[in-house]
Amino acid sequence: MRFDALLSIPRLAKRLTPERGRASHPSSFPDERDHTEMKIVIDADKCEGHSRCYSLAPDLVDVDDLGNAFVLGDGTVPDGLEDKARLIVDNCPEYAISIEED
Repeated sequence: MRFDALLSIPRLAKRLTPERGRASHPSSFPDERDHTEMKIVIDADKCEGHSRCYSLAPDLVDVDDLGNAFVLGDGTVPDGLEDKARLIVDNCPEYAISIEED
């Protein structure tokens, strides 16, 4: 189905037009040109050892023998792994992971 055909359906046309679509809203993430240092912080008191973060981003976090997560190094997120950092924050069921940006 062509995009033009989708616009002929009134309820979809409202969602797909630029006035209402994502294109008209600024991104919630920092602009790529404004390089900010991103750090992962894990609250050990909140972590219950589900290990979802390790499953999604083993290059950013590791887990101990009980499954409790800890950051690798000082928690600084390498360039190119920012999306994975946001992914583990969003997937932590205990809200134990947060991101600090400088």
